[in-house]
Amino acid sequence: MPEKFNTQHPPFDRLTPQEVEQLKTSLDIAYFRTGDVLLDAGQSTTHLFVLIKGSVEENYQQEIFAHYGHDDLFDVRSLFEGKVRHQYVALEDVLCYLLPSEVFLSLFNSNSSFAEYFDSSLSKRQQLIKDAKKQQNLAEFILTKVDDSIYHPPLVLLPDISIKEATILLNNDDIDAALVKLSEADPRLQEHPNQSPYAIVTRTNLLHSLVLEEKSMQTPVSDISTFPVFEVHEGDFVFNAMLTMTRNKMKRVMVVNEKHAVGMLDLTQILSAFSSHSHVLSLSIARAKNIDELAQASQRQHDFVKSLLINGIRTRFIMELISVLNEQIIEKAFQLVVPKDAQQHCCLLVLGSEGRGEQVLKTDQDNALILEDGFDWPECSETMEKFTETLLELGYPLCPGKVMVNNQLWVSSQSEWKKKVAKWIEVSNADSVMQLAIFSDALPVAGNKVLVEPVLNSLHDTLTGRMLTLSDFVRPALQFSVPLTLFGNVKARKEGLDIKQGGIFSIVHGIRTLALEHNLRQRNTFERIEALHELGCLEDDTADNLSESLKLFFKLRLAQQLAHQDSSNNLDLNSLDRTERDLLRHSLHVVKKFKQFLSYHYQIRD
Repeated sequence: MPEKFNTQHPPFDRLTPQEVEQLKTSLDIAYFRTGDVLLDAGQSTTHLFVLIKGSVEENYQQEIFAHYGHDDLFDVRSLFEGKVRHQYVALEDVLCYLLPSEVFLSLFNSNSSFAEYFDSSLSKRQQLIKDAKKQQNLAEFILTKVDDSIYHPPLVLLPDISIKEATILLNNDDIDAALVKLSEADPRLQEHPNQSPYAIVTRTNLLHSLVLEEKSMQTPVSDISTFPVFEVHEGDFVFNAMLTMTRNKMKRVMVVNEKHAVGMLDLTQILSAFSSHSHVLSLSIARAKNIDELAQASQRQHDFVKSLLINGIRTRFIMELISVLNEQIIEKAFQLVVPKDAQQHCCLLVLGSEGRGEQVLKTDQDNALILEDGFDWPECSETMEKFTETLLELGYPLCPGKVMVNNQLWVSSQSEWKKKVAKWIEVSNADSVMQLAIFSDALPVAGNKVLVEPVLNSLHDTLTGRMLTLSDFVRPALQFSVPLTLFGNVKARKEGLDIKQGGIFSIVHGIRTLALEHNLRQRNTFERIEALHELGCLEDDTADNLSESLKLFFKLRLAQQLAHQDSSNNLDLNSLDRTERDLLRHSLHVVKKFKQFLSYHYQIRD
């Protein structure tokens, strides 16, 4: 009986003590020499193989499907189908455990948790990993749903009660904010009919109206109320409430059920668990009076990300939150560097992963500037050089491709930008395709943000349904091979697996192309996938698997970047456990299928 067989790793950690004993008494050990065929296509299968050492290649008709290394298992599919589809060959001397098929199937049928591991749905398999890793208090907290256990009932005032009456009611309830139920005739509701019919009044509003504006105490409270009120829906994540507060630099949000106010969620109710994190960091950014103070706040990001990841927070949530903080840092830097009288005549854009909201750790500066037509700013070049240097001080490296505002190619008037985009579309060579791809993710973060809208409208309107141009546009997504054959022989490649080239880029750029084809205005890749799915452009399984694969790629890359304290895209496969390698292999197959779909959809034959 092999005593060293590890039953602490998935899926064997799901077995009961009795099942573990059954497993161990059934195991055998086999040895194969280099070149030996372990399984051949078409043969009946009798065992599940679990590699102890060596590497095995899975192939069929000269196509290599995967490599397997230490602790990997195969061929599960044949245990259910009865026949082996592909050939499995030893690339070097191999030692492996053999588990009889009848024992495996017995465990599969009697233990649902064990069986779930082998579910072909990538999202379900990922969920099993998440469930297996104990969630810490922070994770449990921010993934809590917004319900009446964490918000307090709102004080709702009629619109015509006086400032004096409102002050008395706030004082009696010992709260510092109340909602004002607006009448249907309120012009603010007429102008914004989709907003919930509430305004808000705070102690600060009351104080300012009486002392600074010298209003009468009999003034109707609706006259000094603020509209609209930022809100979250009952049942939403507390995390999203925190995200709304962080983005808008506020202390509270209204909780609604449809359009009915059911509560108020205050920062004080959640800061006890989150005080050292996003909101405090956001306030530090907002309060920075100079670059040194902003740099101090910016330097805390790395530890914040590490804390979130260690505590089991979902990678997509981390990306959303860090993107908001990055936007605020860059906007604040812009406000500190660019003269105030120039800020409303130009618009700063962030491009690439930052524009898509998919940046976690600080990466290269990718930005551009739109100038208002007719705006004369002789100091523009000098100011943008200073701004670029400032971002460098804040931890954002220079872009090797010089896609930055200190490069005149990325600074133009609104009209010139329209012409530039049109030229990129018409020329359609390798350089113009990449410039177009970079710009299509543009997000305005500072200055007069509406300046970008006509430029992006022109880009989208021109590309929608333009299949020949999009056929050229999508090609970069197909140029990198999917690195499935690295498994098992990765020791010979010290640089590891480039997950950006091998997985992330193909999904991001392929989805970007499909979004442009269908005139979708979402920037984030996950949101684009959801929108394409809703349109029927992506089937349920395809959309689900693409999202889960991309999340896995981001998570594995982030974990290794934090561990090695660098921004490398290379994954060290030796540092991944069996389950992570299994998920990675599955995800890379998803990428391979997606690239085949893109080739067919855009009729690319080469």
